[in-house]
Order: sequence, then C-alpha cells, then structure tokens
Amino acid sequence: MSLPLSIVVVSYDMARELPRTLRSLGADYQRGLESGEYEVLVVDNGSPSPVEDVLPPSLREGLRVVRIDPAPQSPAHAANVGIGLARGELVGLIVDGARMASPGLLSHALAARRLYARPVVATPGYHLGEVRHTDAAVAGDVREREDRLLEATDWGADGYRLFAVSTLANSSARGWFGPMGESSALFLPAGLWKELGGLDEAFALPGGGLVNHDLYRRACSLPDTELVVLLGEGTFHQFHGGAATGRRVGWEEMQDDYESHRGRRYRPPTNDPTYLGHVPPTAFGHLTESVRLAEVRATRRSGVDTEHDTASIRLSE
Repeated sequence: MSLPLSIVVVSYDMARELPRTLRSLGADYQRGLESGEYEVLVVDNGSPSPVEDVLPPSLREGLRVVRIDPAPQSPAHAANVGIGLARGELVGLIVDGARMASPGLLSHALAARRLYARPVVATPGYHLGEVRHTDAAVAGDVREREDRLLEATDWGADGYRLFAVSTLANSSARGWFGPMGESSALFLPAGLWKELGGLDEAFALPGGGLVNHDLYRRACSLPDTELVVLLGEGTFHQFHGGAATGRRVGWEEMQDDYESHRGRRYRPPTNDPTYLGHVPPTAFGHLTESVRLAEVRATRRSGVDTEHDTASIRLSE
C-alpha cells in the first residue's frame, strides 16, 4: 500500500541522538499531517547495539526498522536499502540520524510535491549551539552542554525554538539565499529516486565522504526539475563525533575522494530555487544574516563567481 510520504533515516551508534530525531518526526510533533499519511523507516547501519534495543517503546510503535549487519563504513548502501523499501510517493532521506527536524518539514515537503511534477526539495542544515560542530569537536563535554541546552529550550513544546539556539551548518553557510553544498533532508518523488539511481555506493569513506553532496548535485542536475528550498524549516544536528565533525576524515581527503570519482573538485549546484515556507520569529536572526550575506554577494557579483568560491564550502555532517 502506497503512502503520500516516506522518510528514511540512516543511523549508526546514535543511542543518545536518534530518539530525539525520531521524536521530531512523530505525528504529535510534525504539524499539518496525520500519522497515517507517512511512514518513518530507520536503517540501522550496523550499530554495535541494534536500534530497537536503544529506543523506548513509545518510539518503536509504528516504526519500520531495517538492520544491515555487517555494514560498510559509508551510509550510502543503507540509504539505498531504505529508499528501495519506502512506500511513499514522495521519499525523504535524512542520511544522518542525529538530525532533529523542524515541525513543518514534512508538510512543506508534501506541499512542494503538490506544486511541481518533478521537485527536488532541499532543506538547510543547522548545528545546535553557538559554534559549528566541526569547531566544537575540540571543546570537550559538547554532548553534556548540548543536553542542557535542549532541556532549557523545551523544544518538544515548539520545535521552532531550535532556530534560536543553532547556527547554520557549513554547507548552508552562505545563508538561505546562497547555494547550498548539500541538503540535510532531501525529498524526491519515488520516480526521481529511481531515475537518479540513489546514492553512489562507490563513495566508501567513513561517513560517506561527500556522498550526500554528490547526491544533491546530481539531483539538481536532473532535467526538468524544480529546486524547492524549504524556508523556515530545517534539520538540527546533534553533536555525535561523526566522521566529519569528529575530524576523523578531513575536508581535503573528502574532496580528493570526490575528485577520484567525478574528475573534478566538488562545487555546489547553482540552480535558481523556489522558496516555500514561512519564517518563524525564532528564525529572524538567521533571516537577517542571510539577507546580509546575499547583499554582500550581490555587491561582489561582478568580480566573484559564487560557483567557484570554495571558501565556505564545507561538510555539514
């Protein structure tokens, strides 16, 4: 039986982070949707403790879980398995299970699907806290401080409060109105996933390297598609010491790996997007900064090609 929407979440060893992510995808948190309109499918990419063993019963109810064991270091295969099992007419992918969703993420993705025949629905990414997690990795007790921050924010009562305690991730560092390096949650009609061929499993670095960036660029290159960026929605990364934020794999190593597969350095796609959504008051600070960044780019446009400006292109794991 098909559904309007499936959301696939890939997880590895996220006993602390995954419950929050799944709570943020629940029907009592997501706005404008009923539980029967979508499914959440978790792909456990060989975690030391299976996902079902670390989730409370309240989160296991109605959840589809697939475990891959043994599993490769890259999440690409796990993501492809989940996409292949999804029953939704629209399929979203969160390749990092540590990403909490904003309350209107799913309903706005479905709205984009109703507006366009071939939408590529992209979501900006944020890191919880005042600094990006690639910088927080050396700060110590990051998880404990993040736990206290989330408790004080009471995000379960209003998930849009997360905008007030987060910073734009590296690949969204150009702001809302600049090209994104990747999509933290990518939604495509099921037919477009088949056309795209899913994620390229040749990207085998721990964490996948730039496999999610590659996916986003290839999706944006499909013919007759409309890039829709969700305005006022996002995912919020919890620190978990992953391959990039934990600095186990550096940016240059990931770029070298990308170049070995594609014959060139990675550059973000520069499609002219349609923006869909709203701006909650808690996101006004991000809006103001995004407008400032857009104005800076506009004044420099005659001398700077943003497609080849790599200074702020970094991974937002």
